Amino acid sequence: MRTLVAIPVYNESTYVERVLERVRPFAPRVLVVDDGSTDDTPLRALKFDVDLVRHARNRGYGRSLRDAFRWAIVEKYDWLITMDCDEQHEPAAIPSFIEAADADTHDIISGSRYLAPAEGDDNPPPERRSINAQITKEINCRLSSVLGVSLTDAFCGFKAYRVASLRKLRPTVRGYAFPMQFWVQAAAAGLRVRELPVRLIYNDLSRTFGGRLDDAQVRLRHYRDVLHRELLRRADQLPPDAIKGLPGCDTNPGCCAP
Repeated sequence: MRTLVAIPVYNESTYVERVLERVRPFAPRVLVVDDGSTDDTPLRALKFDVDLVRHARNRGYGRSLRDAFRWAIVEKYDWLITMDCDEQHEPAAIPSFIEAADADTHDIISGSRYLAPAEGDDNPPPERRSINAQITKEINCRLSSVLGVSLTDAFCGFKAYRVASLRKLRPTVRGYAFPMQFWVQAAAAGLRVRELPVRLIYNDLSRTFGGRLDDAQVRLRHYRDVLHRELLRRADQLPPDAIKGLPGCDTNPGCCAP
């Protein structure tokens, strides 16, 4: 089973060398997708035996994941594992994802920081946990019957993807709302999903999303807008309950939104 580990980075000079040092023992093939860093992140990454894709300017987290998907497809990998570069995903968990993928029973192995809380887990900023819970609840209400699982963490970027299944997806979202489109497309494509518990780690509470998305309510509305637009776009591939109350889900009776 050929497995690629892909790590999106943006101005991660503080972490990138430490992360790659810990990733390499578990992953012989690593792709770093640099999203237009203005520091020396790419140079630090190239100290290691990794492939590097660079964006000339910052294009967004979703765009970095899309590039990782394309690379894995073109290079004919069997599985792709994605993880972040801020030391909030433990490289030591990579073998657990590989073991789950090797069972050959699912298409998406999605990390969850809330599936099995462990002693020593950190506490996320309250507004981030609240938004995650609200969006996860709505995704479950609309899509759990299709996905075959009730998600506990819709936003975790630590995932393993069967590369053949990625050919069925057509993601277009460039930014942090990428998971909203991803879950809808995964459901529409009939992908089999399971969650895998991972540690809840928050090392840097000062990290921001940038621009208007630093406002929690703006961010929540943006996530819902992307989710609802993709649900409507895929309506012919989803059961009626998936689009119940749309458009204007927040106000229409019978809506799945909390």
